[in-house]
Amino acid sequence: MSIPVALATPLAERTYISVLDLFRVGIGPSSSHTVGPLRAARAFVDELAASGQLDTVARVACVLFGSLGSTGVGHGTPGAVLAGLAGCDVETVTRDDVARVTADADSGMLALRATHPVAFSDGWLRFAPRELKPRHPNALTLTAFDADGVPLRVDTYYSVGGGFVEHDGDDPAALARAASPRVPYPFATMVELLALCRQHALSIAGLARANEAAIRGEAETSIRLAAISEAMNACIDAGLTESGTLPGSLHVTRRAAAMAARLRELDAAPTRDTSLEWLQAYAIAVNEENAAGGRVVTAPTNGAAGIIPAVMRHALDVIDTAAAGPARAQEEFLLVAGAIGALIKSNASISGAEAGCQGEVGSAASMAAAGFAHLLGGSNEQVENAAEIAMEHSLGLTCDPVAGLVQLPCIERNAIGAGKAVAAARLAMNGDGTHLISFDTVVETMRQTGLDMSSKYKETSEGGLAVNVVEC
Repeated sequence: MSIPVALATPLAERTYISVLDLFRVGIGPSSSHTVGPLRAARAFVDELAASGQLDTVARVACVLFGSLGSTGVGHGTPGAVLAGLAGCDVETVTRDDVARVTADADSGMLALRATHPVAFSDGWLRFAPRELKPRHPNALTLTAFDADGVPLRVDTYYSVGGGFVEHDGDDPAALARAASPRVPYPFATMVELLALCRQHALSIAGLARANEAAIRGEAETSIRLAAISEAMNACIDAGLTESGTLPGSLHVTRRAAAMAARLRELDAAPTRDTSLEWLQAYAIAVNEENAAGGRVVTAPTNGAAGIIPAVMRHALDVIDTAAAGPARAQEEFLLVAGAIGALIKSNASISGAEAGCQGEVGSAASMAAAGFAHLLGGSNEQVENAAEIAMEHSLGLTCDPVAGLVQLPCIERNAIGAGKAVAAARLAMNGDGTHLISFDTVVETMRQTGLDMSSKYKETSEGGLAVNVVEC
């Protein structure tokens, strides 16, 4: 018997977060500092166009507050904002698109929504790391001016983690309720989720599938989940073949391809099991692609994007999925992981700027552990235990990117997080699901720990390794 948290925290607000909102394709290196700002800037120019003001804009200015101001350069925020202003879509934009619009702005001109050219100068962007908005540490304000310098529109957006964006002035709880789809099995805590599963004789995967099918139908759900797993696997494969040096001042050498080559040599004349080393290579491959500005899936963030794909690929390597087939196995893995991620996002945070890396790598490890335990044949209680173990042993994990880049310690941290997820699942499978500390308790503890954590350790590069590693 675990010790439950009886009620959802107020943050949960009884809303349903779809697995296909948590897992979305975007570009690196950061969901909160790249994907979110791109979405915000795109929304800004779309609103200008909708109001008929776009053609009268002569100049645009942007201010990056808090964590966006601290690590925005290393996280690619300026280029992401420019891409959004140029009308790029986050799911189709490439690193070449970002480079192109950045070059346009550097030359003094950028076409808003790709149609309306406006002048750009060095003063269009201001970093304000010491200025914090009360709603969230990741804030940006965009202002459009006419030819006389009169503001036409001023909007503040919050990039709240995982690529999710909120607009200042909106009631986030009301918006979430309005946007929350009607599903047959709504839940706000793990206690509620497990109770629903028992009541309706469903696995967590089955319940999540029923909810997703109620939103968009069974066939469309499968198609879109397959697209997510395909994108994850493509990112692994790309990372396992790319070599060279990652962008930025650290000049980090990519190593996933060399790891893969060595592991293939070992596997050709096997003397030991290399599956866990492949697991690490998969995670590193994804996060090197992310650090290079490549296409990744937010899972649930870009900074932690390597863990879920790596553990899912590892599961196919070591678990017999012939009965269901690998496609169905990957769907179920994502459905279970998504249910866990939704609970974490609703009741705590997946934002490194809000909760530190426990909110990113900790969340991803918890989600992956649950998916892996499910594919191992675990009961709902064992799946919950796996998720709890992985999160419990990520509590207090700080976010301290060296030089503001999503490279050190982020890339290796994903490899370790993937191993933690597998270990947590296997530990849970050696029990019957009975344990003293519940998943809900750990998630609430993570939320409280994030509130108590100094801002130095929440994606500002002002503490930890970020101030103790000397850039060369």
